[in-house]
Amino acid sequence: MEAELEIIAVNGVAIAQDAIAAELQNHPADTPDDAALEAARALVIRELLLQEAARLGITGEPAELGEGRRETADEARVRALLEREVHVPEADEATCRRFYESDRGRFRTPDLFEPAHILIAADASDADAHGRAMALAHELIAVLQNEPERFEDLARQHSDCSTAREGGRLGQVERGQTTPEFETFLLDMEEGELCPVPVPTRYGVHVLRLDHRVAGTHAPFEAVRDLIAHYLLEASFRRGAAQYIGILAGAADIRGITLDGSDSPLVQ
Repeated sequence: MEAELEIIAVNGVAIAQDAIAAELQNHPADTPDDAALEAARALVIRELLLQEAARLGITGEPAELGEGRRETADEARVRALLEREVHVPEADEATCRRFYESDRGRFRTPDLFEPAHILIAADASDADAHGRAMALAHELIAVLQNEPERFEDLARQHSDCSTAREGGRLGQVERGQTTPEFETFLLDMEEGELCPVPVPTRYGVHVLRLDHRVAGTHAPFEAVRDLIAHYLLEASFRRGAAQYIGILAGAADIRGITLDGSDSPLVQ
């Protein structure tokens, strides 16, 4: 890899090693060599586009990017070049509706759950501790099946979670916000139900109650039409920009690296 990156040039303009090193932070990868390769490709693409902007006499006015950041002069030139040379049609009503109908789940609000729990902390690898936690959880469940109103008090007395002072209430959670084991039980419970068995997770054993659940709803097409149109336009622009970069790369003299114009970090 190091040997490959020693001589990298675009139409005779060398890409400096220190520039590649500075670019590394923008390209996390599995290995340092992979990161260096991606950084080098990004700089080659940038140089290719800057050369084309210079050939066409294109300049750009740096734009404000938010959070106190402003485009550099080179970033503005690249943006102006792509805006001028890459033309994509806006998605019409029919295209947007087809996209909406093909993936309605994308526009569904998440299911919401409001669980409460009593955590008896125990290391799963410690059989004795885990056994004691399971036994206590069974005892608490038995009590709560007869006296459900005691849940908050028992949580304050026995729970090892910071929610103990809130009576065990976890607030609103969505899918993916709790451990998989916890969620498996939660999804099968009815509103107001006390789980009849302890729920073991990596943190210990839980006594679980589901206080409320709110099913997600689908947003109507009219509410997301503009969002879909913008998404499809951006996707088309990225594809068009990648094709344009591929054309420029095919006509350029690029040394020391293989460039895949279809995977440009400048147009993601």
